[in-house]
Amino acid sequence: MNFNLNEAIEILEQTPKTLESYLANLSQGWMTSSEGEGTWNPVEVIDHLIECEKHNFIPRLQFILEAGEGEAFPPFDRFAHLNQSEERTLGERFSEFQTLRTENIAKLKELVDSDEVLEKTGSHPALGTVKVRELVSTWAVHDLTHISQITRVLAERYRKDVGPWVEFLGVLK
Repeated sequence: MNFNLNEAIEILEQTPKTLESYLANLSQGWMTSSEGEGTWNPVEVIDHLIECEKHNFIPRLQFILEAGEGEAFPPFDRFAHLNQSEERTLGERFSEFQTLRTENIAKLKELVDSDEVLEKTGSHPALGTVKVRELVSTWAVHDLTHISQITRVLAERYRKDVGPWVEFLGVLK
């Protein structure tokens, strides 16, 4: 196994800065592009990541440490961010994401203070028994998944414009 808590934290710490650097100065056309109906644009991905900071990984970690496998932790609504009507700037979103992530990494470091904690188990409502180590690994890979998703979405915007070069552009396959 490759999991290392400090390495996972490296990814978690970099994600807000990476996304802000990548997206902050892009035009509206880039920020509202998607891969089609039922997919998310970059702003919606940021909103989803903010929801995850509030209601997913740290709350589930705390639930595992308190309840163990005795009770399944509450399900997470992966689409809750789509029901928000609050208008915020991209800068406000990045600021909120960075603040929440910084707080959550501090909580993670406080809660997972030994290798033994990483092996504690809880009950996922759909997946069954899961370990803290698996939850934290998933959190880091979840970030990487959404960075990849945003890259795909941006590339998709120019799919028709690249003409025959599409065959050489793996992101468009």
